[in-house]
Amino acid sequence: MIIKRHSEESEETGIDLAPMLDFVLNLLIFFIITTSFVKESGISVNKQLAMTGESQESGNILIAIRPNGDIWMDKRRVDIREVRPLIEKMHVERVEDTVVIIADRESQTDVLTKVMDAVKAGGIAEVSIATLSGDEG
Repeated sequence: MIIKRHSEESEETGIDLAPMLDFVLNLLIFFIITTSFVKESGISVNKQLAMTGESQESGNILIAIRPNGDIWMDKRRVDIREVRPLIEKMHVERVEDTVVIIADRESQTDVLTKVMDAVKAGGIAEVSIATLSGDEG
């Protein structure tokens, strides 16, 4: 009597996707960590024309000043007394942040001056004022 021994070893043939998924997940985490999120002021203003303005990379923190003196940061209206604490909080989170103040051409100079003082008192020394260049006006 002949006994046939048939060993059925089921070997799956396919591609193991686990290393590729690990790699993609690591890339995703890397890009999330290194991305600089742009904050918007929340309103649009009419900028003043400046013939000697210099082009600069956009700042991380945008502060808008409307003609009636309203101050906008991070898409919400803030009081002048809130500017310094907000700047201090943002500066602690990311020390390399810069501020761009977008003041309407009809806004008051004293509001602009108070905002600049609050930003500098909050710890950020690099403050720029957004203007239109001569070829944009």
